[in-house]
Amino acid sequence: MEEPSRPLSFSTLAVHAGEQAPPPGVYPVGTPIYQTSSFYYERSEDLDAVFEGTIPGYVYTRYGNPTTAALERAVAALEGAEGAVAFASGMAAIHAALLALELGPGDTLLASRDLYGMTQALFLNLFAPLGVRVQWVDMGDLSAVRQALEAQRPKVTFLETVSNPLLRVADVAALAELCRPHGTALVVDATFTSPYLCQPLALGARLVVHSATKYLGGHGDVTGGLAVGGAHEVEQLRAVAKLVGGILPPSEAWLTLRGLKTLPLRLQRQCDNALAVARWLAAHPRVERVYYPGLEDHPHYDLARRMFRPGCSGAVVAFDLRAAGAPEVLAFMDRLRLCLPAPTLGDIYSLVLYPARASHRALSPAQRRTVGIGDGLVRLSLGIEDAADIIADLEQALAW
Repeated sequence: MEEPSRPLSFSTLAVHAGEQAPPPGVYPVGTPIYQTSSFYYERSEDLDAVFEGTIPGYVYTRYGNPTTAALERAVAALEGAEGAVAFASGMAAIHAALLALELGPGDTLLASRDLYGMTQALFLNLFAPLGVRVQWVDMGDLSAVRQALEAQRPKVTFLETVSNPLLRVADVAALAELCRPHGTALVVDATFTSPYLCQPLALGARLVVHSATKYLGGHGDVTGGLAVGGAHEVEQLRAVAKLVGGILPPSEAWLTLRGLKTLPLRLQRQCDNALAVARWLAAHPRVERVYYPGLEDHPHYDLARRMFRPGCSGAVVAFDLRAAGAPEVLAFMDRLRLCLPAPTLGDIYSLVLYPARASHRALSPAQRRTVGIGDGLVRLSLGIEDAADIIADLEQALAW
């Protein structure tokens, strides 16, 4: 910007002084936070060309931001994808993914019957009233999925790589193969596994969504989501983001990008901790059953070994306390000193949750029993602490 033709007043200087400095000729090691809502160019025709899409650039942060774009490039690279779009939460990413696939009135959405409770609510409370038929199926029963695909001809099939909270593993490759002849777009929520454990696009998924609040950010200090896919899908996702506006702000994008750099280190440690804790819990007299795909008695043990990174079976463990209901589970959680009772997962901290009163609170006891969630079920998301310290905390809390 040219220098003004006359000296500026104090009030004007207070607004403009120090701003719009030219690039310093050096490069920052870390991506800066572009904490701005808009951008300008030396020539107005360049701004117009960016708006038109004939040259690359940024005009308005709802349309795109350099910090957010850096995160999107990083996640796309880790997923082996052509692109990604960041959103304000994982739920916003799921919503946008379905809108980008043009799911609308008269279409059928085939969904896993044991999805995260809020995902179920999104389908039933938002999409169903708009005329979308929502059909539920056990994604572990490939015969039932095949029959549903043939009978319903769904536009979209939606599943999670690992279900919450019973940790059932979906055979993404087999399900993608079933969807392909029917032209059904497979959307996979890979929050529990992250791209470090598996890459659903390589297994045949059309879109992958993440709650970046969990493993991608990983430090319990950011809320965000991403949808990842091919160039056409990303173009559609970008259009949804511009119109609906549920974008990830640059400060949250920077926090997520920072967390992403340690994802392999954190998740490897968390998976190691989960296996150690699962084995310890399986031998404890107050524990009736342990749900963890890294244990040999898990029904999807072989599938997890085939689908996930070698030596990793996830960082969440669920278990039933023997002869326990809500009073016993809540008392157990209150006795914990290291593991924190917080309604999330994937943090550097070990976190414990009671599904009957949190993720699946909206379901009746009968509905919870239908999907296998008993009144004594506990979900534990392992952090990066020393496994011996986590086990010691569990041991003292179980000593009643």
